[in-house]
Amino acid sequence: MFGDNLDRIVTAIEKNYEADEIFFTKPGLRFPSRTAVKEILKGLRRVVFPGYFGEEMLSPNTSPTYFIGEILIQIERKLREQIIIALTYTDDSCGNTIDIGHCGECAPCHIIDRAAEVCTTFFDELPRVQQVLLTDVEALYEGDPAAGSKEEVIFSYPGLYAIYVYRLAHILYEMDVPIIPRIMTELAHSGTGIDIGAGAKIGEYFFIDHGTGVVIGETTEIGDHVKLYQGVTLGALSTRGGQRLSGVKRHPTIEDNVTIYSNASVLGGETVIGEGSVIAGSTFVTFSVPPHSRVSVKEQEITVRQPGEKD
Repeated sequence: MFGDNLDRIVTAIEKNYEADEIFFTKPGLRFPSRTAVKEILKGLRRVVFPGYFGEEMLSPNTSPTYFIGEILIQIERKLREQIIIALTYTDDSCGNTIDIGHCGECAPCHIIDRAAEVCTTFFDELPRVQQVLLTDVEALYEGDPAAGSKEEVIFSYPGLYAIYVYRLAHILYEMDVPIIPRIMTELAHSGTGIDIGAGAKIGEYFFIDHGTGVVIGETTEIGDHVKLYQGVTLGALSTRGGQRLSGVKRHPTIEDNVTIYSNASVLGGETVIGEGSVIAGSTFVTFSVPPHSRVSVKEQEITVRQPGEKD
């Protein structure tokens, strides 16, 4: 029975705690909260796509000023607190015994100032990100005959949600905010099956159809009007270099108006897919191709054997 074994189990786990490797956290400090980050994404989604994900009833004929302002004030407070926690945790000059407190009252002044600066830039960028996301909605609607309306795309398409989260996370990534961009993109990944590195650079009118299994690496560069289908990987050739490869371009460049069909893999930091090219499904591309190329698998043969036929 479990109760009879409990003392033995506790003693064994306590023994494991003696290993230095098990305590990666720093005494007196804490990680940003996944729950808080999720709430931030939820609140921002209400502002970016009003009327879809909250109880507010807005229209072009009503004044949304109070609604926008009130939500943004709440989000800014939560985001600033999480940024202070992340910056404090990763700043070696802070020591190991700082009590972050609520909204960072006890954090060092330089971290409080830095968090305020990041939040100012982040919210200044929000109108631009909203405009770009509307181009993504357009791309998804125009590119998918099954889409009943743009409202349906906004409300239910996992590809758009993953892109939405990426575009917010990318702002923080560009400002060297630790941990939080990864939490954001992994929340989207767990909910959609779409893994977009926060460091990727992605242009306007971005289209991900179906989305399940799509992987876009951290140093990928994607132009405008690019279409990806399920199972596409934009990845690295090899990561055996480990941390030595941090900051090195490992993932491909996809130029404007490229379409990459399902289960294709395009790999390598020096790989460039030229403008207007089409990559067929299930291909494995580790080399650059010029603009307007058609990449496919040659002599792929499908055999159908009817019941009773011999091989």
